[in-house]
Amino acid sequence: MLTTGNKSEIATGYSTLYGDSAGGFAPIKDVPKTLVWELARWRNEEAGPARAGPPIPENSILKPPSAELAPASSTPTRCPTTRCWTPCSRTTWWRTMGAAELVAAGHDLSLVDRVIAMVDHAEYKRRQYPPGPKITPRNFGRDRRLPITNRWAEPASG
Repeated sequence: MLTTGNKSEIATGYSTLYGDSAGGFAPIKDVPKTLVWELARWRNEEAGPARAGPPIPENSILKPPSAELAPASSTPTRCPTTRCWTPCSRTTWWRTMGAAELVAAGHDLSLVDRVIAMVDHAEYKRRQYPPGPKITPRNFGRDRRLPITNRWAEPASG
Protein backbone atom coordinates (compact mmCIF):
# COMPACT_ATOMS: atom_id res chain seq x y z
CA MET A 1 0.00 0.00 0.00
CA LEU A 2 1.23 3.49 -0.86
CA THR A 3 1.14 6.49 1.46
CA THR A 4 -0.19 9.88 0.38
CA GLY A 5 1.80 12.43 2.40
CA ASN A 6 4.03 14.88 0.53
CA LYS A 7 7.14 16.67 1.75
CA SER A 8 5.28 19.83 2.79
CA GLU A 9 2.82 17.86 4.92
CA ILE A 10 5.56 15.69 6.39
CA ALA A 11 7.61 18.80 7.18
CA THR A 12 4.84 20.57 9.07
CA GLY A 13 3.39 17.55 10.82
CA TYR A 14 0.15 17.69 8.79
CA SER A 15 0.72 14.18 7.47
CA THR A 16 -1.27 12.08 9.91
CA LEU A 17 0.05 8.99 11.63
CA TYR A 18 -2.13 5.98 10.78
CA GLY A 19 -3.67 8.04 7.95
CA ASP A 20 -1.38 9.64 5.37
CA SER A 21 1.56 7.61 6.66
CA ALA A 22 -0.17 4.22 6.74
CA GLY A 23 1.53 2.06 4.15
CA GLY A 24 4.76 0.42 3.16
CA PHE A 25 6.14 2.91 0.62
CA ALA A 26 5.87 6.70 0.30
CA PRO A 27 6.22 7.63 -3.40
CA ILE A 28 5.83 11.42 -2.87
CA LYS A 29 7.55 11.64 0.50
CA ASP A 30 10.24 13.96 -0.89
CA VAL A 31 7.99 15.93 -3.27
CA PRO A 32 6.92 19.41 -2.07
CA LYS A 33 3.17 20.11 -2.32
CA THR A 34 3.65 22.73 -5.03
CA LEU A 35 5.45 20.16 -7.20
CA VAL A 36 2.70 17.58 -6.50
CA TRP A 37 0.20 20.06 -7.97
CA GLU A 38 2.46 20.71 -10.99
CA LEU A 39 2.82 16.97 -11.59
CA ALA A 40 -0.95 16.46 -11.30
CA ARG A 41 -1.60 19.21 -13.86
CA TRP A 42 1.02 17.72 -16.17
CA ARG A 43 -0.53 14.25 -15.86
CA ASN A 44 -3.96 15.60 -16.74
CA GLU A 45 -2.54 17.43 -19.78
CA GLU A 46 -0.74 14.28 -20.94
CA ALA A 47 -3.95 12.26 -20.73
CA GLY A 48 -5.44 14.45 -23.43
CA PRO A 49 -9.07 14.80 -24.43
CA ALA A 50 -9.52 11.13 -25.42
CA ARG A 51 -10.41 10.14 -21.86
CA ALA A 52 -13.81 10.64 -20.26
CA GLY A 53 -12.24 13.02 -17.76
CA PRO A 54 -8.89 13.90 -16.24
CA PRO A 55 -7.19 11.04 -14.37
CA ILE A 56 -6.69 13.35 -11.39
CA PRO A 57 -9.88 15.24 -10.46
CA GLU A 58 -9.45 19.00 -10.85
CA ASN A 59 -10.97 19.62 -7.40
CA SER A 60 -8.02 17.71 -5.91
CA ILE A 61 -5.65 20.21 -7.49
CA LEU A 62 -7.70 23.39 -6.93
CA LYS A 63 -8.85 22.70 -3.35
CA PRO A 64 -6.98 24.95 -0.91
CA PRO A 65 -4.75 23.08 1.54
CA SER A 66 -6.31 22.42 4.93
CA ALA A 67 -5.62 20.68 8.19
CA GLU A 68 -8.34 18.15 7.49
CA LEU A 69 -8.67 16.79 11.00
CA ALA A 70 -9.45 20.15 12.56
CA PRO A 71 -13.07 21.32 12.14
CA ALA A 72 -13.62 24.35 9.88
CA SER A 73 -9.92 24.98 9.46
CA SER A 74 -7.84 26.10 6.57
CA THR A 75 -4.09 25.94 6.27
CA PRO A 76 -3.58 29.72 5.92
CA THR A 77 -5.00 30.23 9.41
CA ARG A 78 -2.79 27.50 10.92
CA CYS A 79 0.23 27.53 8.66
CA PRO A 80 1.99 30.06 6.42
CA THR A 81 0.62 30.44 2.90
CA THR A 82 2.15 28.34 0.15
CA ARG A 83 3.53 31.48 -1.50
CA CYS A 84 5.49 32.45 1.64
CA TRP A 85 6.04 28.95 2.99
CA THR A 86 7.66 27.36 -0.07
CA PRO A 87 10.72 29.64 -0.49
CA CYS A 88 11.44 29.65 3.25
CA SER A 89 10.95 25.92 3.73
CA ARG A 90 12.91 24.97 0.62
CA THR A 91 15.79 27.15 1.81
CA THR A 92 15.64 25.39 5.19
CA TRP A 93 15.55 21.90 3.66
CA TRP A 94 17.95 22.27 0.76
CA ARG A 95 20.58 24.67 2.00
CA THR A 96 20.74 23.86 5.71
CA MET A 97 20.38 27.50 6.64
CA GLY A 98 19.60 28.46 10.21
CA ALA A 99 17.24 31.17 11.41
CA ALA A 100 19.76 34.02 11.28
CA GLU A 101 20.80 33.11 7.73
CA LEU A 102 17.17 32.87 6.57
CA VAL A 103 16.37 36.31 7.99
CA ALA A 104 19.53 37.70 6.36
CA ALA A 105 18.33 36.18 3.06
CA GLY A 106 15.20 38.35 3.28
CA HIS A 107 12.62 36.11 4.94
CA ASP A 108 10.33 37.53 7.63
CA LEU A 109 11.56 36.83 11.17
CA SER A 110 8.21 35.57 12.50
CA LEU A 111 7.74 33.31 9.46
CA VAL A 112 11.24 31.87 9.86
CA ASP A 113 10.68 31.10 13.54
CA ARG A 114 7.30 29.55 12.79
CA VAL A 115 8.56 27.37 9.92
CA ILE A 116 11.57 26.14 11.88
CA ALA A 117 9.42 25.33 14.92
CA MET A 118 6.87 23.43 12.81
CA VAL A 119 9.57 21.42 11.03
CA ASP A 120 11.44 20.65 14.25
CA HIS A 121 8.30 19.61 16.16
CA ALA A 122 7.25 17.18 13.42
CA GLU A 123 10.46 15.12 13.66
CA TYR A 124 8.81 12.38 15.73
CA LYS A 125 6.25 11.78 12.96
CA ARG A 126 8.92 11.66 10.26
CA ARG A 127 10.74 8.92 12.18
CA GLN A 128 7.65 6.72 11.80
CA TYR A 129 7.20 7.34 8.08
CA PRO A 130 7.80 4.55 5.56
CA PRO A 131 10.68 4.78 3.07
CA GLY A 132 10.36 6.62 -0.23
CA PRO A 133 12.51 7.90 -3.10
CA LYS A 134 14.84 10.86 -2.74
CA ILE A 135 14.24 13.48 -5.44
CA THR A 136 15.46 16.72 -3.84
CA PRO A 137 19.02 17.59 -2.86
CA ARG A 138 18.19 17.09 0.82
CA ASN A 139 15.42 14.94 2.21
CA PHE A 140 14.16 14.21 5.69
CA GLY A 141 15.59 11.17 7.41
CA ARG A 142 19.08 10.35 6.24
CA ASP A 143 19.94 13.93 5.20
CA ARG A 144 18.27 15.70 8.12
CA ARG A 145 17.69 14.23 11.55
CA LEU A 146 17.14 15.97 14.86
CA PRO A 147 17.24 14.49 18.34
CA ILE A 148 13.72 13.96 19.66
CA THR A 149 14.37 12.75 23.18
CA ASN A 150 15.75 15.94 24.69
CA ARG A 151 13.32 18.40 22.98
CA TRP A 152 16.11 20.11 21.09
CA ALA A 153 15.11 23.23 19.18
CA GLU A 154 17.04 25.92 17.41
CA PRO A 155 17.08 29.09 19.50
CA ALA A 156 14.64 31.78 18.33
CA SER A 157 16.21 34.17 15.85
CA GLY A 158 14.88 37.30 17.57
